[in-house]
Amino acid sequence: QVQLVESGGGSVQAGGSLKLSCTASGLTSGNRCLAWFRQVPGKAREGVALIRTGVGRTYYADSVKGRFTISQEGAENTLWLLQMNSLKPEDTAMYSCAATSSGGWTNCPFTSDLYNYWGRGTQVTVSS
Repeated sequence: QVQLVESGGGSVQAGGSLKLSCTASGLTSGNRCLAWFRQVPGKAREGVALIRTGVGRTYYADSVKGRFTISQEGAENTLWLLQMNSLKPEDTAMYSCAATSSGGWTNCPFTSDLYNYWGRGTQVTVSS
């Protein structure tokens, strides 16, 4: 059984930093996309940062480029991080980690429907 658990959320002032962690269990080895999404009540879920395992290629939403960094640590498909710097009030959201099934991914999608596994989320609040 696959389980994803986020940690590291909290409250911070604008300009500050937070690091989110996603700890995963049950994901088999293989090429897949690991992701961070965020959602504000009443709005659609937004893909923030993605990483393709194996090659380590990263993808970012325009709104976070240059401020957020996604990375992997440890054994394959067990831990990925989101370092968030220069946070803005508009970054306030529930952040969830996600993973696709393993397969022949050549690019990682920002479409949430293509991700099979999800954590419950961690709240990030940025005050002005």
